Amino acid sequence: DLGAAHFLALQAGLVLLYPPAKTLSRLHILMQKCLAATTKVFEMMEREPAIKDAADAVELDGVQGGIAFEKVSFAYGKRADAVTDVDFSIEQGKSYALVGQSGAGKSTLFSLLLRFYEPREGRVTVNGIDVRKIKQHSLRDHIGVVNQDIFLFHDSIYENIRYGRLDATREEIENAARLAHAHDFITEQDKGYDTKVGDKGCQLSGGQQQRISIARAILRDAPILLLDEATSALDSEAEKHIQAALEELSKGKTTIAIAHRLSTILNADQIVVMDKGRVCEVGTHAKLMETSDIYRRLYIM
Repeated sequence: DLGAAHFLALQAGLVLLYPPAKTLSRLHILMQKCLAATTKVFEMMEREPAIKDAADAVELDGVQGGIAFEKVSFAYGKRADAVTDVDFSIEQGKSYALVGQSGAGKSTLFSLLLRFYEPREGRVTVNGIDVRKIKQHSLRDHIGVVNQDIFLFHDSIYENIRYGRLDATREEIENAARLAHAHDFITEQDKGYDTKVGDKGCQLSGGQQQRISIARAILRDAPILLLDEATSALDSEAEKHIQAALEELSKGKTTIAIAHRLSTILNADQIVVMDKGRVCEVGTHAKLMETSDIYRRLYIM
């Protein structure tokens, strides 16, 4: 016979045993979910890239000769051409802006320059060298990118900026943050540079996320800078800080910007007007306002 004490102890044991037993019964389902997910991840990691370095590919040693798109045409799969017969040059150290309606082919030119895709016809050159003859890691080491859609890791502000150049010192990281007009808001955080930004930067405002992204690009210090309009979704106060940071970032670099707000690119050395995958005109703001109906309409809108 069980005494009252033993009976209560047995009941307590059964109660304590129930949650882990229930969890254990679900382990098989959890393992199947994890197996399916990890299988897809490893399949992606092991997939052979479509874009490969040529056997005689070279390292890119600085950017002295500018960039050129020479009669470039490209289509995604079997669709109609995203860009057709695009032909223009970008001088070293100058700022260029790509403008046009959505679908005009602006982002496609970025992807072709970064060699995420290869043109069907024509070629893209850096220093007069076809990018297909340049090692991919070397080409991309010379290019800094600030996207409209920012990705921040669920880590500290310090580590998110350091991602721009992993061997950077703390002094270099903080200096990059100052140039990006980010140092002040960072030091106001409870843990300063060690503050966690949350999943995809959810603990920070859009303007703060963008300034961290710019600090990352400043730290990278690449001679070619690609800007996919960084201010289109921000309020006027945040936009003012971002514009100041972008001006600092662009100094001395060959800059190509995709512009949604034309007010942000009025001082570009050259503006490239695109429509339906073609380059219509190239010129300064003043010239295009006089000669280009497409640009004038975009500017008024």
